[in-house]
Amino acid sequence: VSTSDENDKIIAEKYQGLKKLTLGQPSPVFKDYVNHAGGTTSLADFKGKYVYIDVWATWCAPCLAEVPSLKKIEKQYHGKNIEFLSISIDIEKVRPAWRKMVTDKKLGGTQLIAESDWSSEFIKEYQINSIPRFIMIDPSGKIVNSNAPRPSSPELLNLFNELGI
Repeated sequence: VSTSDENDKIIAEKYQGLKKLTLGQPSPVFKDYVNHAGGTTSLADFKGKYVYIDVWATWCAPCLAEVPSLKKIEKQYHGKNIEFLSISIDIEKVRPAWRKMVTDKKLGGTQLIAESDWSSEFIKEYQINSIPRFIMIDPSGKIVNSNAPRPSSPELLNLFNELGI
């Protein structure tokens, strides 16, 4: 019903981007994100395992509200064929606060920080415009769910059971 060619172009581009995020599509990747434990980490480092990604920031109250549930799930699935990966989109100047929070709250899993906060290619390709956001990727690097259930949702355990994790 749009009468604007410019608007139609924007909508078509958005739609094409969303189609790339459906079940079974190759996941967008990230390379060399700073790892809280030291060094850098890329998505390819987790090949052969399911990857549950939590996109968050230190200033995000809903993100922090998920931390206790995420810790519980990580403990429950420790040693299984799944990696829990948290990617902070905090800006450069608050990286010390990110490091402190990860340490003080004893956050588990793999803790990374995106190279360009909201402007990171991975964040843009997943069309993330609000957080928290959870993503599930299969062992071959394909998308299981680009908007996976939160750790506090019983649907997450259902998803893990369906996948045989």
